[in-house]
Amino acid sequence: MSETATNEATKVRVLTRPEMRELIGKVIGISPWILVDQARIDGFADVTEDHQFLHVDPERAAAEAPFGGTIAHGFLTLSLLVRMANLCAPLLVGNPPIINFGLDKIRWLTPVKSGQRIRGRFTLAEMNEKTPGRILFRHSVSVEIEGEDRAAMVAHWLTAALMDDEATP
Repeated sequence: MSETATNEATKVRVLTRPEMRELIGKVIGISPWILVDQARIDGFADVTEDHQFLHVDPERAAAEAPFGGTIAHGFLTLSLLVRMANLCAPLLVGNPPIINFGLDKIRWLTPVKSGQRIRGRFTLAEMNEKTPGRILFRHSVSVEIEGEDRAAMVAHWLTAALMDDEATP
């Protein structure tokens, strides 16, 4: 592992490019559990202006929906990937800017009920230098629900690191 073994702010590993390449095909991080409570769901509904009763009306959702109460928006679960990754995925030396590049084959498999906890399991599927200084990562991600056998969501998440090639190994 590189001289900078961890990032003290996040406690995640800091790796060189060759060290990162060695992780292709392996689970690179499992995040801590994150509570998806009604306050978080309501806040997301306000930001996205998606106030469907399944998400924001516990009484009506309990009476009319098959889930026993409110559920998180699928896009809320998706948006929490960033937080989950920041808590567990290794960083590249130099901490270059990382941008979202895309998502492939997103599937929401099990609704996340209000009050449940979720976590992300990240596998580094690919790492390719597309142009000098631009590295494309493909992660296979599974969002797990505590106490459930089936994942809430699975996806292939593409991000790009914008490297300063002269300064970063």
